[in-house]
Amino acid sequence: MDDSEQKDSLRLELEKKAIEAFKIFDHEDNDAVDCRDIGPIVRSLGCCPSESELQTIISEVEDIEPSSYITLEKFLPVMVRILEEGRFLSSTYDKLLVAFQFLDTDNKGYLTQDELTEILQKHGEKFNEEELRELTSAFVDPSTKWVDYRDWITWMISDD
Repeated sequence: MDDSEQKDSLRLELEKKAIEAFKIFDHEDNDAVDCRDIGPIVRSLGCCPSESELQTIISEVEDIEPSSYITLEKFLPVMVRILEEGRFLSSTYDKLLVAFQFLDTDNKGYLTQDELTEILQKHGEKFNEEELRELTSAFVDPSTKWVDYRDWITWMISDD
């Protein structure tokens, strides 16, 4: 496989991942998502933009007449370019592990759902109740009601 074929293959894989992430939030199956879902979509692809960087992304993918919806057609080329350029990549495993261990004051190796909710409410960007429910449901194991952060970090930074 030559360089051109490798780039095409990588681009197709990135497009596939971006489409899959977008479709999770496309509740009406009409190739459009609420603009408030762009942050979770971008973050699910391993990118960690700041709020102002996220607003820049949203402004890039909005139609000329801004609405509350973003189409897949506008989102896909911008997101693939971001992924190809490696912009907003998340921290490495070790850096994330240190951060979680700092939050895990009892050195349990996990955070409970209540601990995670409290941390999300008190620090960083402000989340509404619905966003908190979505985040905790995505991170928390339903049987144990906790986040095994080593497994979560591995899942977040994996390429699969």
